Amino acid sequence: MLTIFTTLADWIAFTLFGLAPRSKLGDAVHFFIEDTTKIFFLLIVMIYFIALIRASLNVERIRDYLAKKNRLVGYFMGSIFGAITPFCSCSSIPVFLGFTSGGIPVGITMSFLLTSPLINEVAVLLLLSLVGWKITIVYVLVGLAVGITGGIFLDLIHAERLLQPFALKAYQSVKPAVGEGTSRSALSFGDRHEFAKQELLDILSRVWKWIFIGVGLGAALHGFVPVAWIEANLGRGQWWSVPLAVFLGTVAASFPEFILLKQVMTWRLLATIFVLLLASFTIVGWTLNAIY
Repeated sequence: MLTIFTTLADWIAFTLFGLAPRSKLGDAVHFFIEDTTKIFFLLIVMIYFIALIRASLNVERIRDYLAKKNRLVGYFMGSIFGAITPFCSCSSIPVFLGFTSGGIPVGITMSFLLTSPLINEVAVLLLLSLVGWKITIVYVLVGLAVGITGGIFLDLIHAERLLQPFALKAYQSVKPAVGEGTSRSALSFGDRHEFAKQELLDILSRVWKWIFIGVGLGAALHGFVPVAWIEANLGRGQWWSVPLAVFLGTVAASFPEFILLKQVMTWRLLATIFVLLLASFTIVGWTLNAIY
């Protein structure tokens, strides 16, 4: 499904615009088109359908169930979902916004957000082909552990306090779909659709320009930042090469994500997540180096 966006970006960047496929400008434009179309598609689908479900179900009960009775299961499931979703870090933001607007506990949502960039199918396939299944399993298990631990930590510090006001409101109380006292089971599909549409438009109005700005900056980094220095200087096995590579890679890959997340998080929470990502990737890198 997601290959549609790659094909569309190929056609626009290389056929319609006539850019060279392996040029810096061509790579940057291709990255921008592919990621913006993918993010908007995921944003529209996820927000609309989660809101449609919210208008039909007693989400307060589901949220309380996840928050009080099965929190550890929730952390685990959030991490598993983050690991198996075929999204890049920017594309995971629409899913995160859907979870937030649905009032899903913050720690569970953060488990998804932390694991999503840490474990992906490309890395798994590369590791399988290069170093075998044992190290690949260690990589996956460490990544899941990081997501679960990060979710627990963010719940312990009550990270929901560090959400932006509209996101905090969504977390604290899921608003009724049509009006107080209306039975959810009695709502028509038209009522549910109207609620979902308004929810979607509200979130889109907040984040659309930041999607363009964030992905635009990411595209510039992707297309124009040279990788020759990194390849020449970070492959010699020094202890500091892993954290330095992680820092450079996190800044380059996650900068667009942080711009988007700023719409739902305060700077303090963003800084906390940034440190968690740095620590997580470094631990994974050191662990794999030690084993390999």
